[in-house]
Amino acid sequence: MERLILNDLLKWKNSKHRKPLILKGVRQVGKTWVLKEFGKRHYENIAYFNFDEHEEYKQFFETTKDVERILQNLILASGKKIQPENTLIIFDEVQDCPNVINSMKYFCENAPSTMSPVQVRCLVLLYPSRPHSRWVR
Repeated sequence: MERLILNDLLKWKNSKHRKPLILKGVRQVGKTWVLKEFGKRHYENIAYFNFDEHEEYKQFFETTKDVERILQNLILASGKKIQPENTLIIFDEVQDCPNVINSMKYFCENAPSTMSPVQVRCLVLLYPSRPHSRWVR
């Protein structure tokens, strides 16, 4: 199934001024599916982190704002690879994780030396919202 939002996501990916993306919408409308599909089409690797299924991920954002440390902890806990510029990072079910949402400014400002700004901007937060909400950049 082709979805129009895939075109918008491609524009986001190709933007020189790309920042982490927050995709909001009501439950069960395909937010996760569309991002995973987008990742399959346009990235070599997807690092998907579901904060509802793996509550231990939350602790990595509670103890530090150091982006490199957060990413190292997520990589160790999940066994997923994160390759600069080739990985789409998806944080799903973050509605109960205010520290994750607040950390996005640090992902933009304090990218680790091992990662390019492009890599850090390949990060998407997913969470359910009120009906009639649209995705925001």
